[in-house]
Amino acid sequence: MRVLTRLSLLCLAAVLARGAHAEEIGSVDTAFKLLGANHKIVVEAFDDPKIDGIACHVAKAQTGGIKGSLGLAEDSSDASIACRQVGPVVFRESFRDGEEVFTERRSILFKKLRVVRFLDRKRSTLVYLVYSDKLIDGSPKNSLSTVPVMPWPTGSVALPPPAR
Repeated sequence: MRVLTRLSLLCLAAVLARGAHAEEIGSVDTAFKLLGANHKIVVEAFDDPKIDGIACHVAKAQTGGIKGSLGLAEDSSDASIACRQVGPVVFRESFRDGEEVFTERRSILFKKLRVVRFLDRKRSTLVYLVYSDKLIDGSPKNSLSTVPVMPWPTGSVALPPPAR
């Protein structure tokens, strides 16, 4: 029993330690479902885990209905990404081109949404690619965002208060 508990904790730690974690920003319903959650487009944000000052927003389809509510549905491969410099860029550690920055499962088995990063050194630009893969039959659907690495001004902008 102790071995099983330790193994479970190790697996959980490995899952939690991998890549960036997304924060849901908001969602919109795209189709009404009588039973279960509606189909949605969900917008999530995450910070690059190895580069300070870079944030990405991913919009992705989320299947509703009974299967979607239970986590059994396979979500579509539709996703888009926008990444921006949001502060001074600091490369905290080295990375390889094509390194995974973010991953999220899109079905109960075998399908994942992935975000990978490249550095176009000639143009001083970070390139982020979102795509979906599947063990047997992946999808060519993808979206790309580029972030030119620029000096960051020291001034700040006051954001408006939240709407009521």
